[in-house]
Amino acid sequence: MQQKWWQKEIVYQIYPKSFYDSNGDGVGDIRGILEKLPYLRDLGVTLLWLCPVYRSPMADNGYDVADYNALAPEFGTMQDLEELIARAGEMGIRILMDLVINHTSDEHPWFQQALADPQSPCHDYYIFKTGKRPPNNWRSVFGGSVWEKVPGRDEYYFHSFGKKQPDLNWENPALRRELYKMVNGWLDKGIAGFRVDAINFIKKDQTWADREPDGADGLAKCTKACRNQPGLGAFLAELRRETFDRHDCVTVAETAGVPYDKLGAFIGEDGYFSMVFDFHYADLDIASGSEWFKRIPWTIPDLNEKIMCSQTALQQCGWAANFIENHDQPRATTKYLGAAQNDPDAVKTLGAMYFFLRGTPFIYQGQELGMVNFARTSPAQFDDISSIDQYDRAIQEGLTAEEALHIVNLRSRDNARTPFPWTAEQYGGFSQAKPWLAMTEEFPACNAAAQQKDSASVLAFYREMIRFRQEGPCSRTLIWGDITPVASSPDVIAYRRAYEGEEVWCWFNFGAAPAREAIPAGLEPVWGDTAAVQDGALVLPPHRFVLMRRTVR
Repeated sequence: MQQKWWQKEIVYQIYPKSFYDSNGDGVGDIRGILEKLPYLRDLGVTLLWLCPVYRSPMADNGYDVADYNALAPEFGTMQDLEELIARAGEMGIRILMDLVINHTSDEHPWFQQALADPQSPCHDYYIFKTGKRPPNNWRSVFGGSVWEKVPGRDEYYFHSFGKKQPDLNWENPALRRELYKMVNGWLDKGIAGFRVDAINFIKKDQTWADREPDGADGLAKCTKACRNQPGLGAFLAELRRETFDRHDCVTVAETAGVPYDKLGAFIGEDGYFSMVFDFHYADLDIASGSEWFKRIPWTIPDLNEKIMCSQTALQQCGWAANFIENHDQPRATTKYLGAAQNDPDAVKTLGAMYFFLRGTPFIYQGQELGMVNFARTSPAQFDDISSIDQYDRAIQEGLTAEEALHIVNLRSRDNARTPFPWTAEQYGGFSQAKPWLAMTEEFPACNAAAQQKDSASVLAFYREMIRFRQEGPCSRTLIWGDITPVASSPDVIAYRRAYEGEEVWCWFNFGAAPAREAIPAGLEPVWGDTAAVQDGALVLPPHRFVLMRRTVR
C-alpha cells in the first residue's frame, strides 16, 4: 500500500463538552481546547478529532445536528473554531471534524420545513410513510420503534437512532448534493478531514418489510435492514468522488458490521475511506453494539484472536484505525483489565499492546491518564439515551433492577464522557461551576497535574510511547511494518512487525503470574521490561511487556 501522511499521525479524540470549560458554565468549549493545546502538543498529538460542535439541541450530545454550518453556542463561535484550526496548525496539529450525515436533528430547518409542508422539497430529504400504524416492526438502535408519528397527520417518519434524529433520505439526489456542498465547505475551511458517523446506515431495505422479532418488545433490530445494505457502495463512491477526492484529506469511517471480505471496497487503494474502525474486538463482551445489556464472557485468548483476526483482515485490504476507547465505549482499563484496572503496569501494558498494532493509533481523552469507569447508583444518574434504553430493555428481558444497573455501569457511554480531571481541585479543575455530568470519584488521585509531575505515571508513559513510535530506533517498522501473530502463553498477546529487513517482536503479559516465552535467536530488547530477557529466554512478569528487534537478511 502506498504510504500516506495520515498513517503516521497520532490521533487524540476530544469530547468537547467534557474536555475543559473556559467560561465557567459547566460545559467544555472550544476556547478550553485552545487553552490546552500545549498539553496536547507535549503529549505528542498530531491530529485532533473533535466530536460534533455543530448547533444542536443535544438530545444525543451533538450527534443530532440542527445546523451543519453553525456552532453550538455553548461551544463557542466559528471564529473560535477558525482560531483553533490556525493555532493547532502552528503546533503541528491538524483538526478532524465529526461528520454526521445519516440523520439530522428534528430541529434542523430541513425537517421543520418537511413537517410544516408535506409538499416542500425538504419533505423528500427525509423518510416519511403514510398510514394509521407504523409501517414495520423495526427497532431503533436506541430502543422503541424506528417510526415516529407526525402530529396531526396519518404519517410516520423514520429514525435509526433516537426519535429526535430523523434519518436523511439518501435516495434523493437533491439531498445528496446539499450534503456534498456542506462537506466541501468544511474541507475548504482547512480541516484535515472527517470521522464519518454511522455512514453504513444510509442505505435502507426499500421493501420496508417486517423482520423476525428478536426481543421481548416484539420488534426486530433495524441493523438487519438499514446497515450494510446492497446499494450502499454506490452512495459511498459518489460521496468520495464529490468531496474527499477533491482534497488531500483523511477519512475515518464508523462502519460496524462490515464483513472482513468486504473491507477492500472501504479501505483499499480505491476505497471509500482512508480507514475504518473495526468493532469486532471492542464488542467481544456483548451480543452486539445495540444489545450490550446481553453480556458475553471472554478470556485473553479470545481478545488475542479477535485482535489478530482484525489486524490480518485490515492489513490485507488497507489501513487500520486502532483504538481501545472512544466516546461510545467504557473505559478500557475497567473493560479489559478488571481487577487490575488501577495497576499502572497493567494499564501501560494494555496501552502498548494496541498502540503498536499496524495502523494509526487513536487516543481518547483521559485514556492517557488511565481513567476508570464510574459506579452510578441509580438509572436516573445517566445522561446517555442509549444507557437508559439498555437499562429499560434489560428489565424488559427479565433482569433484576440490580443486574440491569450493574451492566449499564459496565458499558455506559457516560463512562467516557465524564469531565476530564485536570487537577485535584473542586470539579477536577475542569470548571469553576458544577459540570454538566457528574465526575468520577478518582480525580483527586488521577488527574493530569499530578501525573505531569510523576515520571512513572501513565501520562509520562504515553508521552514516551508516542515518542518511541514516532522517533525511536525502530519507528519505521512500528509505523509501516507488516504484522504477524506470534504463538504465546494463554495470558500473553504477542505479534511481530516487519519492514525492510527489520523485525520488532512484541510480547504483552496480561496474566497475574510470570509468563515464560520462547524467543528466536538474534533479538535484542529495545523497549519495555528489558530486564525480562536473560540468557536467550523471556520471563515476563505479570502485567509487563517487552519489544525486541533484529535484522534479518
